[in-house]
Amino acid sequence: MHGKCGCNREATEHGIPVAGRAPERMRRPAGEEKRGNKRKPRMRLDVLVPTLNRAPLVERAVRSVLRAQQPYGLVVHVTVICNRCTDDTVDRLAVLQQETPGRIAVIHERRRGKSRALNAGFAATTGDLVGMIDDDEEVDSQWLIRIAAAFTDRSLDFVGGPYVAVWNARSPKWVPEDYLAVIGDADGGPEPREYGPEFHPMLKGGNAVIRRSTLYRVGPYAEYLGPGTYSRLFSCEDEEMHWRLVKHGARGRYLPDLVVYHHVSPSRVTPEYFRRWCFWRGVSRGLMDRRHPLPVRYLAGVPRFLCGRALTSLVRLASTPASRRDPASRMADELRLWDLAGYWYGRHVYTLARFSPVQSRRKAPTPWPAPPPAEVVTTAGLEGVIGPDDDFLIPGKPAA
Repeated sequence: MHGKCGCNREATEHGIPVAGRAPERMRRPAGEEKRGNKRKPRMRLDVLVPTLNRAPLVERAVRSVLRAQQPYGLVVHVTVICNRCTDDTVDRLAVLQQETPGRIAVIHERRRGKSRALNAGFAATTGDLVGMIDDDEEVDSQWLIRIAAAFTDRSLDFVGGPYVAVWNARSPKWVPEDYLAVIGDADGGPEPREYGPEFHPMLKGGNAVIRRSTLYRVGPYAEYLGPGTYSRLFSCEDEEMHWRLVKHGARGRYLPDLVVYHHVSPSRVTPEYFRRWCFWRGVSRGLMDRRHPLPVRYLAGVPRFLCGRALTSLVRLASTPASRRDPASRMADELRLWDLAGYWYGRHVYTLARFSPVQSRRKAPTPWPAPPPAEVVTTAGLEGVIGPDDDFLIPGKPAA
């Protein structure tokens, strides 16, 4: 994986690069911050980390951001959103706050769900850039440097990068290559690419950075999707956000060296978990389809290509003895059936009021601040002013 995505080959600890002190050429000499009584513009990055009762993991994730090399011109703050945590998460983070004063904030979102936690984080922060990682990840030592370099391009709205799986044991033979996303392993290739019709991978929320001005245009994460809202294995909040970014004309770039390391939990490496994950991802896609239908042909309310793929897999499963097939390919065929079953269920059956994409009257939405009259762009080495976009889409305000 490292060869494909071009990540660092420095000294490692438990297989993960350990960031050292920034090299001499990157550290600013004392007193050089001001030139001619004019302060050099800076760019602020708020890194959001939602978590639910995973204290050791979120502590490790936050420490990885704090020890990453930080370039001059980028001010970095970490905001941890405790989503009804009942363990010692707050106590562990309090220790980190004492070690690094002013760099870590902890907020609480009592409405359960990753999307709600992220939206609470957006509302509580003010940085020019909003970064997102998951609590079971660690960022590469160059992660902040790659972000700062990318956003010197003022026309760029968002960036994403690969996930590199960190296995605690050897990967089982039955794990299909097409379903590595189940355990958090995703790679869009070795070259930088523009997100769009010619590049199919989507922006992954566990390794993403979006301009705040762009978030004002597209709106917050869809709170009816994502883990923890109604089922722990709900998903597609990233897919829905990516769809809206593209719809609003946002320009994004995949960066192969913007790397995060995802620790694979042994509880995920079971056939039963893969089956459940695929079914609930299908349910999530079926729900999303009600608002954002795909530009393809449908059969019985389900994309026809899903039906054809599942039928082909069913024929193979029925016609070839298990002993004569590769375990990974056989599992892939089975998971395609779960994909179809979940999609159909989400599209046609999962219609209880509390699961509906329509906003519940009993639950107040996360407050979403109105955009400022003008945003001062403080990209390192650049300075300018951008007025509010005419196409701002703010929740509760109908589009023009």
